[in-house]
This record gives sequence, C-alpha cells and structure tokens, in this order.
Amino acid sequence: MRNPKLALAGAVVAAALSVAACGGGDTASSGSSAAEATTTTATSSSAAMADGVTETTDVFGPGCAQVPADPSDEGSLQGMVDDPVATAASNNPLLTKLVAAVKAANLVDTLNSQEAITVFAPADPAFAELGDAKFQELAADPAALGKILQYHVVGQRYDADGLEGAGTVKSLTGQELTISGTGDAMTVNGAPVLCGNIPTANATVFVIGKVLTPPAA
Repeated sequence: MRNPKLALAGAVVAAALSVAACGGGDTASSGSSAAEATTTTATSSSAAMADGVTETTDVFGPGCAQVPADPSDEGSLQGMVDDPVATAASNNPLLTKLVAAVKAANLVDTLNSQEAITVFAPADPAFAELGDAKFQELAADPAALGKILQYHVVGQRYDADGLEGAGTVKSLTGQELTISGTGDAMTVNGAPVLCGNIPTANATVFVIGKVLTPPAA
C-alpha cells in the first residue's frame, strides 16, 4: 500500500512547484518594485539633503552664543523651529531692529507665508551702524525699506553647504548676493555670518553683521 504520508508530501511539493511556475512573473515584478522603492528612497534622501532644511545642532558662528539657551524660551533655537520666520525673529533678542523694520515695511505676512526661503538677517548692531536718523527715514518709506529687506531674502531654502556650493544666489529683488568663505569665515556680500543655519518653520536664517545695500538699478 502506498504510504499516505509520502503521497501527501508529494502533493505539497507539486503544488508548491506549480505556484512558483505560475507566479514567476509576479516574483520578477516584486523584485522590480523593490528596486524602484530603493531608488525612490535614495532619491528622496538626496532631495532631503539638498532642501536646505537644518536642525538646531547645525548652527554655527560666534553670534550663536547670544541666542537664549533655555529651550523653553521662544527666542531660543529650539523655540524658533516651529514658528514661521518673521514670528521666530520677533522672539530672537539679536533681531529686534530687523523685526521693527519688517513691521514698518508691512512684510510680516509676506515672509511668514513663504514656503521655503533663506533669510540673511542683520543683527541689531548692524542696524545701529545706520544711525537712528537713517533708520527712521527708511521706516517712513515702506517701499524703499521693503526693497532693502527683500534683498536679504532668497526664494529658495539653503543651508551653509548649499550657499557655499552655489557661490551666488538671487534675492527676491532679482539681484544677486555673493557667498564667500566657509564656516565661521562665511560672508554674504562681505557681511560676516554671525550665526548661521538657524532653522525656522519655513526658512533657514543666517544672522549677519551688516545691512546689505541693493545695487543701483
């Protein structure tokens, strides 16, 4: 008499071979899908590295020591991460003059509504170099002040490595800004970067030591 266990085992093997033969095309397809998924993941990873978004651990520069260290402080690096850039700047003790200028030029909503930008933010001492009279003059002319401020904004988000690689970037006024040096020696149109790679919800911020003047048209 035929052994029923052997017969059962043979049936199972035959069924398995039949399924494998019928599903050969699906196996190749699955392999292709896996390769595509791997490629997509790699592409997404590359895009993430090139999107200019930074973390609080990426900041650099001597001016960063003046940013509040307590993460519960809205003006700290951690406190600025979740706010859009104009709101984040309003909590930063290095940028009170810039915030006043942005408000005078009616640009708060404009900056906060941008999706991905780079902001070169003059620190308070940079505005102090202009003198109070000049600052008041600019504040009284929102159009002229707005043009100066937009010259400090790039319509693409860059981190320090991205800026260094680009060499020149175009501001919202359509005029170019020149990036030189690296790390603590990085400059923007000759203005030193005091604290760079600061992350906010919609922008990467570089606090700089001078107010940039747009070239004459």
